[in-house]
Amino acid sequence: MQQVHRFGKQVGFVICGVLAVALAGCSGSSGDDTQDNGDGDPQPEPFETQTQFANWENAPIHPIDLSADGATLCVCNLPDGRLEVFDVSGDLPVLVASIPVGIDPVSVRLRTAGEAWVVNHISDSVSVVDIVERRVVRTLQTADEPCDVVFAGDPLRAFVSCSQANMLQRFDPADLDAAPVDIPIAAEDPRALAVSEDGGTVYAAVFESGNATTILGGGIDDSGTLAGDGFPPNVVSDGDGPHGGANPPENTTGGFTPGLNTDNPTPPPVGLIVKHNSDGKWVDDTGADWTEFVSGGLASRSGRVSGWTLLDRDLAVVDTDTLDVEYRGGCMNLCMALTVRPGGDVWLVGTDATNDVRFEPNLRGRFLRVNAAALTDGNGDAAVFDLNPHLAYDGDGNVPVGTRVQAIGDPRGIVWHPSGDRGFVTGMGSNNLVSIAPDGTRNARLALGAGPTGLAIDGVRDRLYVLNRFDASVSVVDVSGGMDEVARVPFFDPTPDAIRAGRPHLYNTHDTSGLGHASCASCHVDARTDRLSWDLGDPSGEMKSVDEQNCLTDVLVACEDFHPMKGPMFTQTLQDIIGKEPFHWRGDRDGLEEFDGAFSSLLGDDTALVPAKMQEFENFLATVRFPPNPFRSVENGLPANLPLPGHFTTGRFGASGQPLPDGDAQRGLLIYRTADLDGSLQGLGGLQCVTCHTLPAGIGPDLQLDGALIEEIPPGPNGERHHSLVSVDGSTNVSMKVPQLRSLYEKVGFEMTQTESLAGFGFLHDGSIDSLARFVSEPVFEVESVQDISDLVAFLLAFSGSDLPDGSLGDLNELPGPASRDTHAAVGMQQTLPSGSVAMLDRLQALAVSGEIDLVAHGVRDGENRGWFFDRANGRFASDRNDETATLAELRELAAPGAELTFTAVFAGSGRRIGIDRDADGFGNATERDLGTDPADAASHP
Repeated sequence: MQQVHRFGKQVGFVICGVLAVALAGCSGSSGDDTQDNGDGDPQPEPFETQTQFANWENAPIHPIDLSADGATLCVCNLPDGRLEVFDVSGDLPVLVASIPVGIDPVSVRLRTAGEAWVVNHISDSVSVVDIVERRVVRTLQTADEPCDVVFAGDPLRAFVSCSQANMLQRFDPADLDAAPVDIPIAAEDPRALAVSEDGGTVYAAVFESGNATTILGGGIDDSGTLAGDGFPPNVVSDGDGPHGGANPPENTTGGFTPGLNTDNPTPPPVGLIVKHNSDGKWVDDTGADWTEFVSGGLASRSGRVSGWTLLDRDLAVVDTDTLDVEYRGGCMNLCMALTVRPGGDVWLVGTDATNDVRFEPNLRGRFLRVNAAALTDGNGDAAVFDLNPHLAYDGDGNVPVGTRVQAIGDPRGIVWHPSGDRGFVTGMGSNNLVSIAPDGTRNARLALGAGPTGLAIDGVRDRLYVLNRFDASVSVVDVSGGMDEVARVPFFDPTPDAIRAGRPHLYNTHDTSGLGHASCASCHVDARTDRLSWDLGDPSGEMKSVDEQNCLTDVLVACEDFHPMKGPMFTQTLQDIIGKEPFHWRGDRDGLEEFDGAFSSLLGDDTALVPAKMQEFENFLATVRFPPNPFRSVENGLPANLPLPGHFTTGRFGASGQPLPDGDAQRGLLIYRTADLDGSLQGLGGLQCVTCHTLPAGIGPDLQLDGALIEEIPPGPNGERHHSLVSVDGSTNVSMKVPQLRSLYEKVGFEMTQTESLAGFGFLHDGSIDSLARFVSEPVFEVESVQDISDLVAFLLAFSGSDLPDGSLGDLNELPGPASRDTHAAVGMQQTLPSGSVAMLDRLQALAVSGEIDLVAHGVRDGENRGWFFDRANGRFASDRNDETATLAELRELAAPGAELTFTAVFAGSGRRIGIDRDADGFGNATERDLGTDPADAASHP
C-alpha cells in the first residue's frame, strides 16, 4: 500500500516546461523488458507463462474442511481456481473431483455432507457447490475481498467476512435470492471466522488490527512559511515535550545506541513512534510520556483532537441474533487465524511487531513475536503466549541453525483436537506444525511441505489434514500419540516456475532469518504491508551519495545525500515494484540487489542472499500485481458519484471532522491533471499533480534531456530504472522518490479529526498524514471547496493505474509514465445461469470482445465437468473438446436448474488455460479425458 507523495513545505524541483533543466529527470516509460498481453498491460520477461497466470499473492484463510462423517475432504486450490474433493474414508486421500469455482478461492466450509461454500477472494463471490453432483449450483455476490464463511445462528445463516469492505455479510441458505444483511465491523480487515460452541456467536479475526502504536510528526519548521502552515505539526521538536525539543531524541540515557557516527552531518529532525502501554500512557522507546500530546490537553500540538483514541481491536464478537458487535484486543497486530477450543475459549494466532523500538541494529532478527492468544468466551483480557518460548530476544538476533529450525513463523492455521487437550498451529513461513497445550505450552514440532496453512481434524481417527499451500499437497498427520506425517498427497498446481523458485525468499523464516521466526513477509505481508511505520535508521551508519539518482532540482534546494538516520518509514507494498526502481521511500536503493545485506543486517541471517537467489527473488516479485480496484466500474471506469463514508473534512473550508460529500472521481482526475499548484509557494505555478505523479501508475519520471531531445535513461547494470526523486518532500528528509499512487484505499483508517481512529499510520512516507482528505487539503494544493477535496479523494481511491490518460512527450507538464501492472476491475466477476444476470453477462462479453478480459464458462453436462473459453478471434466460445464451439446464446440455452452454467471474467491471456486447457498443453480437458490422458499434467497428452 503506497501513499500519495507530499509536495509540501519547500518543493525543490524545477517547473517542467518553465526551466529546461528540469528535463534532467522528468517522467517517461520504465523501459523494462516486457511483452504485451493484448490489453495494454505489460508482462515481465522471461515468464512465457505469465499471460496465462496472474499472481496477486493472496493467502488462504480456511482452505480445507472435513465433512462431519470424516469421509470427504474439501481443499481450495487457490492458483487453479478449483475445489479439490478427496475421499478420505480409506487409508489415503483419493482425489475424486476437481470443481471449477471462482478466482483465488481462499476458504471452504461444508454446510452439509453434500454442500460446500467456497469463498473466492478476487471474484468477490461465494460458490455454492454440490459436491455429490460436482457442480456449482449458485454464485453469491459479496462485498469486496471476501475471506471466510461460517454457519451459525438459529435458524442457520451463513456469515461471510469481507475484508476490504470491513464488514460481515449474512446470507440465508434457505433463500439465496434474498439480499445479504450487512454487519459493519469497525476495525481494519476482518478475515478468519469461527463460531461458538452453542452457535450463537460469530468471531472475526481482525487481520490488520495494529499494535497500539502511532506516529508523532516531526521535521517541519515554524518559520511561518508553508512549512509552518502544513500538517502534521512538528510536535517532536516542541520544547514542552518530554525531550525538550531534541529531535531526533536520544534513545538511551546519555546518548544514542548504537553510537553516532561523528563523520556524518547532523541528522534531520524526524517523526517519532509512540506506543499506548498497559498503564494507559503514550510512551516512546525511552519510556518518555507523550500522553498529553496524543490524547490529553495538548493533543492539538500533534494534530489530534483532545481525547483521541487508537482502537485496538483484534477480535470482533457478533451476536447472531441481534447482530450486535463487541471487540477484544491486546493480542497482536496481525491476527492470522482463529478457532474455538472445546470448552469455549477463543484462540487467535498471528504476529506482533516491535516497531516502537528505534534503529535497525537494535531490531536485528528480533523485530516481532509469533503469538497465540486465548480469550475466554471472547470476553475479558487475553492470555498471550509466545509460540517460540525457546527464543531469547536480547541477543544479537542470531542463533545456531539447529535452534532456528525449532521456530515457527508466519502462523496461518490453528485447530484443536475434539478432546480440547491439544491444539495444532501451522507455520506457513517455517514449513512446520507445532502442537500446543491449553496453557499455551508448546509441545511437539513436525516438518511438513512448503507453506502449510489450513487444518482439518478427524478426532475419531486422530488424523490431521494440512494444506501445504506452496507445494500444492495435503499432509496426513497421525496425532494419536505425538505427530507423524504418514502421507503427503499432491494435486495439480499451475503456478509458474519463476514464482515457485523465488517465493521462499519472501516467506521462508528458517532460511532467511537469524532466529528462524521472521522473514521479509513478516512486514511485507503477502507481498503487501503490515500497515506500520518503522524507524530502521542507524546512528552508526554512513551517508550515501545521491549523485547517481535522477533528481529534479531547482535553483533553491538541491537533493541531498542520504543520512543513515532517516526516521520512521511506512512499510511499502512489493506489488509491481520491479521496473519501478529506485527503491525505498527516499529512492536510496538502486535496485533489489541492494537489499541483499538486509537478510543479515535486519533479518539476522548469517550472510547476505547470494546474487542468484536475489535474481530468483526479483523474478518472483515481477509477477506480483495489484488486484481489481473496488471503486472502479465493471468497465474499469472512474465513478462519478462515490460515497465517502469514513472520510472527513479537515477544516480548510469550514469546520473539521464533518463527513465528506460524495465524490466525482472523473472530475477529480481533471483537477489532478489541470489544476495548478499554489504558485506563491516556492514557485510552483504551472505545475499539476500529474507533472511528477505521472500516469498511469502515479510514479515519478524516468526521462532525461539530451540536447533538445527527451530520452529514456538507460537501465543500470542490473536492469534497474531511474525514476525521479524530488529535493524536498515537505517533512523530514530532503531527497525523496516520487511514489506511485495505487492501492491508496488500502491505507485509510487513520483519522485525527475524530476521537476514535482505526489505524495509527496513514499517508506520507512516515504515515504521519492521517487521511487523503488531509493530504489534498495541504496549502500547496489549489483546491477551492470541500467538493474539490471529495472529488480528489474519490479519484485517489479509484487510482488503480490502468485506463488512465497517457501522457505525451510533447507536453512537459504531462509526460508519459511507466506502465502499471494492475488488474481490470471486471476480473473475477461471475454469473451463474439461470439465476444470474444476463445483462451483466452481456457487459462481460463486450469486455472480452475488446480484449480487456477473457471470459470462461463451466458446468456439468452428462455427468461430466465441461468448460468453454471465449475466443475473440472468431467470436465464439471454444469448448474443452478440440474443434467444438458454441455461441453465447447457445450456452445460455444450456443453462437450467440442475444444469447451471457459471461464467467468470478472468485476466486477459489466462482464459484458455482456466476455461478449457488446465495444463496448457494445447489439448482441451475433455479431449484428453476422451483419449485417456491427464488434463492436469502437461507431460501427459495425446
